[in-house]
Amino acid sequence: MVRKMGVYAVLAYCLYGLFFYWYLFHLADPVLPFEYQGTSADPATFLNGRELELSEEYSKIRNLLFFLSTPLEWLIYFLILLFGLSKIFKRWADDSAKYKILQTPIYLFWLSLFSFVTTLPISYISYHFSKSYNISTQSFPSWMKDELIDFWVNYGTWLIIVPVLYWLMKKSKKRWWLYAWLLSIPFTLFMMFIQPVIIDPLYNDFYPLKNKELETKILALADRADIPADHVFEVNMAEKTNALNAYVTGIGSNARIVLWDTTLNKLNDDQILFIMAHEMAHYVEKHIYWGIAGYLLLSLFGLYLTYRLMNWACERWGNELKTKEVSDICSLPLFFMIISMLLFASSPLSNLVSRYQESRADQYAIEMTKNPDAAISSFQELSRISLSQVNPPLLVKIFRYSHPSMLERISRLEEYQIKHRND
Repeated sequence: MVRKMGVYAVLAYCLYGLFFYWYLFHLADPVLPFEYQGTSADPATFLNGRELELSEEYSKIRNLLFFLSTPLEWLIYFLILLFGLSKIFKRWADDSAKYKILQTPIYLFWLSLFSFVTTLPISYISYHFSKSYNISTQSFPSWMKDELIDFWVNYGTWLIIVPVLYWLMKKSKKRWWLYAWLLSIPFTLFMMFIQPVIIDPLYNDFYPLKNKELETKILALADRADIPADHVFEVNMAEKTNALNAYVTGIGSNARIVLWDTTLNKLNDDQILFIMAHEMAHYVEKHIYWGIAGYLLLSLFGLYLTYRLMNWACERWGNELKTKEVSDICSLPLFFMIISMLLFASSPLSNLVSRYQESRADQYAIEMTKNPDAAISSFQELSRISLSQVNPPLLVKIFRYSHPSMLERISRLEEYQIKHRND
């Protein structure tokens, strides 16, 4: 039965992968709707023939890798359970330390290491294609360093969560999910607070914007928006990527508006001011706090469903999965698998909310800057450099896009431009 379940799982993953390959490379129609052809949103108006070709190629590859990577995690965790590797990791932990307080960290290390090693190839393939299409400028040692930082940051985070989680499971078999959620509230806020000042600097250097003339213009925008900002932060990304980005991160006194140096190098001041106004909108409309509230609400339902599904799986398939008790640390791969599945299943909803917020931020930015030419050209340049599709396939948009498509964003700006042409 175990071997049969393993074969079925691998076969299901292969069929899933073939479906998305067929969908992305053969079924999805990249042709722009007729009414948008020749407009500013038409990539043929701002990309040359070679760039159009590369954009389609790279987007398809990147989207395929996205749809393959998350279910691969599920498959790996399922096979870890099915073939008894979780029990082996637990035995290694028990044999390595006589104190129980050390056994869970050791078990978690072996599980994390195995998952890291087995998913590393698809991460490398993604890096390789990004490098091949001149999106990434990062050297292999630098990329590997970031991967190892990811590993240790994730391990350290779960080292805090897992012992508490399984202690709750032992103490309250029916309510552990609720107590875990209650504890997750201060922990989430704490992680959001330290993210900009402790975690992000592990990957890159952050410093106040060097261009003081531009910073003065940005702070003037912030003052108009009643944002108490003293600095705009710049991060050195040019040694890793050619892509452009800016974002708002952190909460409270640690909230930051951050610009990648690639954005500073490749866009003019008017384009940057539009992007900064967009990021300020997230602060003004408190999107970060709404996002935290939404995440906590979803996590409440997610933990409850995880509780129900783990109990069902252990009762129904306990022998095959080599774990009959939810509170047994050997069930951790099952916990990870279910959480990952639920996150993937909820991504269409979270992306929908995010796209609404991003649309609001675009509207706020254009109303503040009143420069549609700069706004449109900034989005065109973003599409050109990142080789992103202006009009992505429906499933890609639903599961991947936390921002509206460039077709939607540029079209709305064009509508604003036409409406206010004579103002």
